[in-house]
Amino acid sequence: MTTVGARVGARVGARVGARVGARVGIVTFPGSLDDRDAMRAVRVAGAEPVSLWHGDADLHDVDAVIVPGGFSYGDYLRAGAIARFAPVMGPLVVAAREGMPVLGICNGFQVLCETHLLPGALVRNVAQRFICRDVPLVVDNAATAWTSAYENGQHIVVPIKNIDGCFVGSKRLLDELEATGRVVVRYADGAPNGSMRDIAGVCNETGTIVGMMPHPEHAIDDLTGPGVGGLGFFTSLVSRLVDA
Repeated sequence: MTTVGARVGARVGARVGARVGARVGIVTFPGSLDDRDAMRAVRVAGAEPVSLWHGDADLHDVDAVIVPGGFSYGDYLRAGAIARFAPVMGPLVVAAREGMPVLGICNGFQVLCETHLLPGALVRNVAQRFICRDVPLVVDNAATAWTSAYENGQHIVVPIKNIDGCFVGSKRLLDELEATGRVVVRYADGAPNGSMRDIAGVCNETGTIVGMMPHPEHAIDDLTGPGVGGLGFFTSLVSRLVDA
């Protein structure tokens, strides 16, 4: 971990100590790839990661949930289409609608769109191929449960890896998302997957549910990623749980 990452993790971790049991659930589906990375990011940020199995209709008293990246159920039919019916998603959808913070990353973003917790859809990349690279992002909304550690307009670098990462929606929806501040992050140099209006992530009306294609859990230190640009998503959440 970099010195910066260590300071952030230690500072937030110390605050968590005052709140016994700040727990963040990470869902594992058959085909999930990034659940362990998300757990590590949560731990570095100062909270306790809790594994949530897709077949268990119980959130085990967690304070927030991350739906990670991968290929849930092999992405059969379409990405996220089967995962929405997993037993764990029943209580997750209810809790999310009642205000529990939820972050969907890559395939998790697709799952949240399939459950209608978030608007829009993710379709095949315009180039019709898998993309894996570091991309610069700009934070459009630093007021969500997952982005308060950033400032509006801040630039960060986070990896992407997707084949169905193109965010689409009607003109009316896109206009509404922009007018209400529900675009959370954009691709700073243009969307490599063709996402409309360079949208990389969106949120619900209250900013508690966020979905994004890029992978912040792969950018929490210099050793295993392009830097610490993604760590703020997790420290933001932990700070919210501590202050709740």
